[in-house]
Amino acid sequence: MIRRLFIANRGEIALRVIRTARRMGITTVLGVSEADKASLPAEQADEIALVGPAPSSQSYLSIERVVAAASAAGCDAVHPGYGFLSENAAFARAVGAAGMRFVGPDIATLEGMGDKLAARRLALAAGLPVLPGGEAETPEAVQARAAETGYPLLLKAVAGGGGKGMRRVDRPEDLDAALAMARAEAQASFGNAAVYVERFVALGRHVEVQLLGDGTAALHLGTRDCSIQRRFQKLVEEAPAPALPDAARGAIEQAAVRLARHIGYRGAGTAEFLVDATDFAFYFLELNARIQVEHPVTEAITGVDLVEQQLLVAMGKPLTLTQTMIRPRGHAIEMRINAEDPDADFRPAPGTVTRAAWPAGPGIRIDTHIAQGGQIPPFYDSLMGKLIVHGATRADAVTLLARALGSLAIEGVATTASLHRRIAADPRFIAGGVDTGFLGGLRP
Repeated sequence: MIRRLFIANRGEIALRVIRTARRMGITTVLGVSEADKASLPAEQADEIALVGPAPSSQSYLSIERVVAAASAAGCDAVHPGYGFLSENAAFARAVGAAGMRFVGPDIATLEGMGDKLAARRLALAAGLPVLPGGEAETPEAVQARAAETGYPLLLKAVAGGGGKGMRRVDRPEDLDAALAMARAEAQASFGNAAVYVERFVALGRHVEVQLLGDGTAALHLGTRDCSIQRRFQKLVEEAPAPALPDAARGAIEQAAVRLARHIGYRGAGTAEFLVDATDFAFYFLELNARIQVEHPVTEAITGVDLVEQQLLVAMGKPLTLTQTMIRPRGHAIEMRINAEDPDADFRPAPGTVTRAAWPAGPGIRIDTHIAQGGQIPPFYDSLMGKLIVHGATRADAVTLLARALGSLAIEGVATTASLHRRIAADPRFIAGGVDTGFLGGLRP
């Protein structure tokens, strides 16, 4: 059993893990930086442990400091949340070496899926389709691979995620400059400058499948659509993916399960696919070996607590769920509320929240760590909270979403709420099935 759980994260996901751990009778110890000692998650955790100064490189990203804090606190397990060290194989190895359990997949899976080229190879071995492209170690090899793949194309960081180290290239003459920028960003974000080439699909949809596995059995909890993005980072997610033919949906779900079984996946994970909106052909992109930001929409339609499932698998328990037990009901939509100015190229807006009125009522869920007087530090991701709505139908969910956004009021810092109101009122979004180019065509 897990009795003392160290949470190696911050913000809303830390509160989310605390909520489930408390219900399961598990004592929580939250690792905090100097900037987060007075945060809402710090108030809610049973105990806190300092992991370093405010900069994440000296706190939440320091394997040595996090493991030392968890060990000193007498914890028997570590939950990494998402981001930071959540998919870092060296971190998982250090947690195990210190005699604690890592709440996530095994080290081989983290290594295989943390390297996007290795993940492509594993996907191909499991029979999944991938986009044309591949590795290219030198500038000359990138040029050759680009000519073979064709334009437009994407340069993507081998160790990447969250849109970092990714650049679209439309013409051969733009390749060198884009390669330099992609490599620099990849090095700064992941400590690895390697990139690879992948064909760009102009009318693409980002569809993913929530997975659970115990190392032997694996199942899916349906699809999510995450096509509304800015700079390859998600803003809106919904489940199930709308306007997707049943045949395509079933094929994507089965492909995801096939991969999970092929690698003996343990815990909660998400297989991500690019779906061509013109013919619904789909291609494997990556498998995120952690809990996702957008997991609440899946929880809403299935009634499954994904954090609880993570903890149970980490305790060595087999899945008690079967595929026939997963019966999604209704439709759920999530909008990420970030401290950013959408009218100033999404410029971050740190500061003090002078008012925070989050919507409430039937069918509405708020996952947030921000209340009135809360601080938005300049050191971390700008996510303030997530507004999740659940309706009997997608039309019901869209109507409820518009009403909830109308009652959302956050003052003191700029937020993306105004953009979300425009999205919710856009006829294309209301109809469902938009592609990844949607945001570029949205007008105030």
